[in-house]
Amino acid sequence: MIDRYQTSEMKQLWSDENKFKTWLKVEIAAVEVLCEHGIVPKSSLDVIKDKADFDKDRVLEIEKTTRHDVIAFLTNVAEYVGPDSRYIHMGMTSSDLLDTSLALLCQEAGGVILENLTSFHSLLRKKAVEFKDVFQIGRSHGVHAEPITFGLKMALWSDEVDRHVDRLKDAIDSVSIGQISGAVGTYQHLDPQVEQDVCQKLGIKAANVSNQVVQRDGHAHFLSILALIAATIEKISIEIRHLQRTEVLEAEEFFKKGQKGSSAMPHKRNPIVTERMTGFARLLRSNAHVAIENIALWHERDISHSSVERIIIPDSTTLMHYMLLKMNDLIENLIVYPDRMLENINKTNGLIFSQEVLLAIIKKGVTREDAYQIVQKNAMKSWNEGSSFIDNLKNDSEVMERITSSELESLFDLDKILININKIFERLKLI
Repeated sequence: MIDRYQTSEMKQLWSDENKFKTWLKVEIAAVEVLCEHGIVPKSSLDVIKDKADFDKDRVLEIEKTTRHDVIAFLTNVAEYVGPDSRYIHMGMTSSDLLDTSLALLCQEAGGVILENLTSFHSLLRKKAVEFKDVFQIGRSHGVHAEPITFGLKMALWSDEVDRHVDRLKDAIDSVSIGQISGAVGTYQHLDPQVEQDVCQKLGIKAANVSNQVVQRDGHAHFLSILALIAATIEKISIEIRHLQRTEVLEAEEFFKKGQKGSSAMPHKRNPIVTERMTGFARLLRSNAHVAIENIALWHERDISHSSVERIIIPDSTTLMHYMLLKMNDLIENLIVYPDRMLENINKTNGLIFSQEVLLAIIKKGVTREDAYQIVQKNAMKSWNEGSSFIDNLKNDSEVMERITSSELESLFDLDKILININKIFERLKLI
């Protein structure tokens, strides 16, 4: 992971120092449980808890010789503990330590992400209320459709993020699974109750069944949910990027004092954060794909997943945390231009009310096909000539013989859309 995108929390969480601390925590928990089961003497447990330690650089130095990180770690810990270290890692295999430790790290990383995702959800809800009555043109296929409000767009985003909060909680649960089941998952040297007790002591669940590793569907689920969250962030980012286009300019990223948009063009204000979000979303989708590939391992285990996970799990959680921090800042400071939104609404000279007119004529007893033809004829005239849609309708006898002028004018009232938008906000418990 490039340092500029590493948050201090995630950088520390995925550091070698913290990894070894977590390994030591798991190993000591196992010794404590073995002592409770009468396998390890209390005196030896006391020595281990008092003396057990490691030196990161020493571990890495030993690993150059052993070419095995767990053995290097255990060797270094033994240098601190002495003869009682024989009880450390008793009956365990490397993956018991690695996968249980990984569960703890993923649980912690997931908790950090969840906190920021929850904040993002709350912020979107707040902004939805703030802009509830700010009219904006709705677009389908990139073309003006019918009016909405900018707050409704924010409410839509917030509801999607709310679903992600639930998904992430479930994903954290699915990856917070440890094992102390031995070389191939048969508990040949330890009773299954040891595993249950160790995992309970560590605050995670024990696998119902494992081989040499905790099965990777849980990790794939976790990274897939991160990719889903990133996809929503990308969706929001693409919308903001579109709204920042010069021709649209309904909203834009905050441009800080001293910030520069182009080395060549001093006038430029570019959507750099949202473009970055799109790029990172691609990475998280790729990492989720690799996590799915990790599910299929040879027999009881190979290590094809291991090297990959040392990259994709720290990187994905780090990127996700960074993305949420940036998006919280971006939405909080987003520059919104309500006057420009209204200006864009009026660009098509009232054409956005064509369905209102269509339905009003249908209600007067005209078939849908005939009503559509009448309205479209006047709409195309306005489109081609740049003329007022309502004026064209008023000059059409086919329209005016069926509907009064006051009825027609009432159809062009923006405020009417707020009636049902308010109902949506009530449904979301926003008002």
